[in-house]
Amino acid sequence: MQKSPRKIAVIGDGAMGTVCALILADNGYDVGIWGAFPDNLADMARHRQNRKYLPGFDLPDQLRISVDPTEIISAADLVISAVPCQYMRSVWTKLAALLPADAPIISVTKGIANDTLERPSEILAAVTGSDRGIAALSGPTIAVELAKHLPATAVVASTDAQLARLGQRIFTTEFFRLYTNSDLLGVELAAASKNVIALAAGIIDGLGLGDNAKAALVTRGLVEITRLGVALGARPDTFAGLAGLGDLVTTCISPLGRNRTVGEQIGRGRKLTDILAGMAAVAEGVATTRSLSSLAKRHRVDMPITAKVYSVLFEDQSPSQAISQLMARAPKSER
Repeated sequence: MQKSPRKIAVIGDGAMGTVCALILADNGYDVGIWGAFPDNLADMARHRQNRKYLPGFDLPDQLRISVDPTEIISAADLVISAVPCQYMRSVWTKLAALLPADAPIISVTKGIANDTLERPSEILAAVTGSDRGIAALSGPTIAVELAKHLPATAVVASTDAQLARLGQRIFTTEFFRLYTNSDLLGVELAAASKNVIALAAGIIDGLGLGDNAKAALVTRGLVEITRLGVALGARPDTFAGLAGLGDLVTTCISPLGRNRTVGEQIGRGRKLTDILAGMAAVAEGVATTRSLSSLAKRHRVDMPITAKVYSVLFEDQSPSQAISQLMARAPKSER
């Protein structure tokens, strides 16, 4: 069994990074948090809340907050990476030299890089060393619900079974139940791709198309997500689990989901640039739509919903026309 860490560094001061720090601190670990924006860190330290990304939840006195990454990372036995996917390479390129050689990383990032089409664990391995233990924590984990101690479940995935069990052990609480999974590829693909389907779900909500349409979207969205995952070497059952179906359902129905909210605003006629300009947090699904479309083309996988989300976001196709074209496709067998 891998030994429990003494000091844990959380890199990323968004909602998910903050709630991870809260859970770990409440579980008795020595936790420090760092983010890329000194002003927010200073505000967190002064008010003992993350008023920008997770307002209303007090940060415990023992949770260390620093604008100096060396102070947070250099003595860490374990690192939680909560950096948005499109910024991971640049952030970790600057931080990699500070990492202790034997400190494993658990990523809570959901996305696929636009330029390299790498998953978060692949970016971390490339930048910090391929022999480092890397895991991913994923599932239906809306940060504010975790902060409220509402019941939730997720998976910790890694090719290193001991690291997966370590992640399971340190995050488990009376309200948060963790499972392990060895399919790191599948878990990360599911985590990223469900955000694209959530954008489509929001568009359906914005257009007022009803629950039948939403159910059809979730079902057929899961089919194409699974199709891509299997083509890349993931296990199909992963997509029926918490990181796949579980996260997909939550993201597509929750009013708290950033990607669903962006889609809803698009369905109501707002422009994407205007929506994103008014958001403090990152809606990963927008960038992931580009990556997922590229992966589908590279591996010749049919992903019609993803293709139409891309057309609406980046080619100025109207949501109504995109949906009409999806519905008008040639009839086929469900399987």
